[in-house]
Amino acid sequence: MSMFCYQCEQTSQSTGCTSFGVCGKDPETAALQDLLIQVCKKISEKAHAARQAGQATREADLYVIEGLFTTVTNVNFDPNDLAGIISRGAALLKEMGGDWELPNDLDGLITQGEKVGIESRMTSLGPDITGLQELIIYGLKGTAAYADHAFILEKEDDSVFAFFHETMAFLLNPAPTVDELVALALKTGEVNLTVMGLLDAANTGTYGHPVPTPVNIAAVKGKAILVSGHDLKDLELLLKQTEGKGIDIYTHGEMLPCHGYPELKKYSHLVGNYGGAWQDQRTEFEAFPGSILMTTNCIQKPKENYKARIFTCGLVQWPDVQHISDGDFTPVIDAALAADGFPESEEEKTILTGFGHNAVLGVAPQVIDAVKSGDLKHFFLIGGCDGAKSGRNYFTEFAEAVPQDSVIMTLACGKFRFNKLEFGDIGGIPRLLDMGQCNDAYSAVQVAVALAEAFECGVNDLPLSFILSWYEQKAVCILLSLLHLGIQDIKLGPTLPAFITPTVLQVLVDNFNIAPTTTVEADMAQCLGA
Repeated sequence: MSMFCYQCEQTSQSTGCTSFGVCGKDPETAALQDLLIQVCKKISEKAHAARQAGQATREADLYVIEGLFTTVTNVNFDPNDLAGIISRGAALLKEMGGDWELPNDLDGLITQGEKVGIESRMTSLGPDITGLQELIIYGLKGTAAYADHAFILEKEDDSVFAFFHETMAFLLNPAPTVDELVALALKTGEVNLTVMGLLDAANTGTYGHPVPTPVNIAAVKGKAILVSGHDLKDLELLLKQTEGKGIDIYTHGEMLPCHGYPELKKYSHLVGNYGGAWQDQRTEFEAFPGSILMTTNCIQKPKENYKARIFTCGLVQWPDVQHISDGDFTPVIDAALAADGFPESEEEKTILTGFGHNAVLGVAPQVIDAVKSGDLKHFFLIGGCDGAKSGRNYFTEFAEAVPQDSVIMTLACGKFRFNKLEFGDIGGIPRLLDMGQCNDAYSAVQVAVALAEAFECGVNDLPLSFILSWYEQKAVCILLSLLHLGIQDIKLGPTLPAFITPTVLQVLVDNFNIAPTTTVEADMAQCLGA
């Protein structure tokens, strides 16, 4: 069977995956994910109407958030589990008065999914409208991921659920206009900013504000567990359950910033970070001499030689990989104890993390003085998702080319392209500030707004340039938030989204002067006004 998916940056030929996903998604899984999105839309349609009538929609609220997050790239590629989620949604839809009957078997659901995919709308609505619809869907997927993380830490906002339902219901409109969809995409960015604020409050309220922290990136002799993904709560549970067991915990990928949180870094057996970004995991996990826990995306097809010692939790699923659904990580611990562990300790080497908005704004007077004196002339935000597609060495080379009188703020896994390089400091201010995970774009926004207030100007008037890499849907919602804020002159790479048609791109260029990355020399000259 065939498929069509273009939601990530690595999509085949920069147009769409049609036979098998570059991410590892097979056509059956693609069809089921398309069907799950359609189920979510129909549930939201009923929930939106129910809310307007003053009725509670709690079950629908959580189902849609989790359903959207489940379809983010490299989260859940297990067809049987997806079928179960769809069946639960169909039952919920029926309870809410829906009359859409779905098949009861896996093959029937896959066939149904093929009928509601992107290509069916391409035919009826055309590529511009369909692309804008998908821009909104992908933004909602990223926002749903952040909302789910916040909800796990008991932070939520009912207006966010209401927006999800209203927007998903609108996406069933058979004749939307470009203007309506562009406005809704920017509104999605506005709501995502609210959700990132919720998650920031959840993370800092639970684990304290991150503080600048050197993180060991060398091996420590002994048994080991590697934690990848984004979920702080899962890491905390594992740290508690491994205390006194002679097991060291390492972070991987987007979990690196966890070392900056006081209530996580207090555990002495959280010993360091292993490896880099998600796309290298099949090599890194193979070499890691312990067990591995995937808390969120991005999971890739495990190799057979580590398949028995990798585990998933939360919404992450992969066929034939053991899933921890109850927060009891005993199987992960047992697998670590049975593995060899690191035979020797390596010479310690560290990198810095923990420069969230609280830490950076804490030295704001020093930063402002450095700008006024001319010692600090420019800020660059270089960050976003990393990936395997060629062209991403651009971000390493750009960071290396940043002038010595400039500071680099970075976040998300894109930082691994350059975070082990030495950048030095400007009067005690580190030239590389790791602000955290992708959702910590919120911190970057807070810093930018505070600097604009201090200098009595707009954010676009600051000596600040945005150089963003993207891979999956969390990057999409962050981009929409920046556009909602009116940020101009964003450089986006390594390629532009396939779902952004030339017509839609022209709208973004006309309103925000957004542009693809070109060459380091040309882009740097433009950023510096040379």
